[in-house]
Amino acid sequence: MAGVVRQPIDLASLERYITSNVPEITVPLDVKQFGYGQSNPTYQLTDKTGKKYVLRKKPPGKLLSKTAHKVDREYRIIHALEKTDVPVPKTFCLCQDEDVIGTDFYIMEFLDGRIFEDPALPEVTPEERTKMWHSAITTLAKFHRVVPKDVGLENYGKPSGFYNRQISTFNTISKAQGATVDKDTGVPVGKIPHQDAIVEFFSDPKTQPKDRSSFVHGDYKIDNVVFHKTEPRVIGILDWEMSTIGHPLSDLANLLTPYVTATAQQALDIGRANEAFQPGVTKGLPSRDQLLAWYAEVAGWDPRTSMTWGDAFGLYRSSIIMQGIAARYALRQASSANAQDYVAMMHPFSEITWDLVQKYVNMHGKARL
Repeated sequence: MAGVVRQPIDLASLERYITSNVPEITVPLDVKQFGYGQSNPTYQLTDKTGKKYVLRKKPPGKLLSKTAHKVDREYRIIHALEKTDVPVPKTFCLCQDEDVIGTDFYIMEFLDGRIFEDPALPEVTPEERTKMWHSAITTLAKFHRVVPKDVGLENYGKPSGFYNRQISTFNTISKAQGATVDKDTGVPVGKIPHQDAIVEFFSDPKTQPKDRSSFVHGDYKIDNVVFHKTEPRVIGILDWEMSTIGHPLSDLANLLTPYVTATAQQALDIGRANEAFQPGVTKGLPSRDQLLAWYAEVAGWDPRTSMTWGDAFGLYRSSIIMQGIAARYALRQASSANAQDYVAMMHPFSEITWDLVQKYVNMHGKARL
C-alpha cells in the first residue's frame, strides 16, 4: 500500500524533530507514501527497530480552502478517543511548526490489519462477514455514544441544527454548480432533478427527524475502517478529516448506502449499485434491519423510524457531490479521468432521492417522526 514518495519531505529535519519530541520512535527513518490520502498526504515511517508509524500532513503550497486539510482537528479527535472504547490508532505528536517539514503534521500508530474496498467483503467466509459487519456497526454506535464534553471536545462543532446547516449549505453550493457553463458547449450543468421540491421537503420541520447531537465521522464506511489481520473485528477507524459534532443519522445513512442503491433501478442502470447487497444474494451479509437493531442496542437510541429521511438526504448529498464534479468537468478543472461520467450520474441519484422522499410521505405524511 505504501510506495514511492510523490511529495518529498525534509527527512533530516523530521528526524531531528522526532529525536527531540517523540522518544518512542528511533531514527533513522525509512519513508514511503501511501496511495490513499489524496487530500492530506500520508506517509509510512519505518524506524530503526523496524516498527511502523503513519504521518499525515497538510498539502504543500497555498490551499484553496481555509476549512479543509485541518490535520490538527484529525489529531484532536483521534487523541481524545484514545481514552474511550472506540478503536483508533495511538497518536504520538502534533507538530504545527512549519519550519520542520513545511506544513502541520501529526504521527500516529500504523495499524497492521485489513482494509476492504468492497463492503460486501467477498474475500471472507459468511460467518466472518456477519461478525465483521456486526463489529463495524457497533463500533459506530460506540463512537456516537461518546459525549464530546467528556473527552474535552465540546467545542468540536455546533451542538444542534446539523441538518438545517447542511440543507442551506448544499442548496447554495448546488445553485452555483448548476449555473456553471461548459467551457466548450456553453451549456450550463443545470439543476439536479426535483431540486426545489427536495429542499422544501428537507427544510420542513414537520418531516425532519428529531434533532440529536453526537460526534459524527463524516465518511464512515467499510473501506475507512481497519479490521484485525485474522479476527473479524475493527481495530481502528481512519480518515477523520470530515469529523465534527452533528446528527448520528448521517453516519448511519452513509454506511448503509449500499443497501439502498442495490435495489434502486436508477443505480443499477448506471452501474452504481453493488448487487451483492440485494436481499438473499450474499451469504452471511446481515440485513439492514439487523444492522440497525445491533446499532440501537449499543447506541441507546433507535434510528429505524428516521432512516428513510436519512437515506434520502444521504443520496441528495451524493447527487450534489456528483454535480460538483460535473461542474469542475465543465470548466475542465476535474482531475479524474472519468469525471464526465458524473454528468450523467447526478440525475439518477437525484431521482433515487425523490423516490425516497415520496416513500417517506406515503409512510408518514407530514407528521413529525
